[in-house]
Amino acid sequence: MTDLDVTFRDERDWVSFGQSYVSSEPFKALFREGMALVEETAAYLDGDGREESRLISRDAQLGYAAESMRLTTLLMQTASWLLVQRAVAEGEITPGQALEEKTRVRLAEPDAARFDLAALPLRLQDLMMRTRRLHARIMHLDALVADERPTPVPRESPVALQRDLLLSAFGTPH
Repeated sequence: MTDLDVTFRDERDWVSFGQSYVSSEPFKALFREGMALVEETAAYLDGDGREESRLISRDAQLGYAAESMRLTTLLMQTASWLLVQRAVAEGEITPGQALEEKTRVRLAEPDAARFDLAALPLRLQDLMMRTRRLHARIMHLDALVADERPTPVPRESPVALQRDLLLSAFGTPH
């Protein structure tokens, strides 16, 4: 089947997972969870995290700096996605505008840690693990939302249509 053999149903005939999800209670809970994790991480990195980083080895401090930057990047990607989706749900922007925003802040698979995570403070390790899990959920949801297209409906080719008309007029060939 080629693109020429496919038509799409009217958009009114299909339900958008993305639009229905971002207006749902589970999305609101995910939004709250994500924003709370951003706030918790920021407070930790600006407070207790600074103190804890002074208590670890020099090599671990280098790892702490790199991993905290990676953690911050993941959280900013996550927060951006959540904020854009909430804006769609509240009618502040259209789904098309959300797609434009998506090209500016791209969700990306996190890089593997390059340092011995066991040498890092436990609280940072916990924040990293929770952030990676949340980020993986967001990437999964983003893939579901991005994959929304009207369902293709096969369309008979003009040649097949003419063949069927000839067959109905003259009967089946032997």
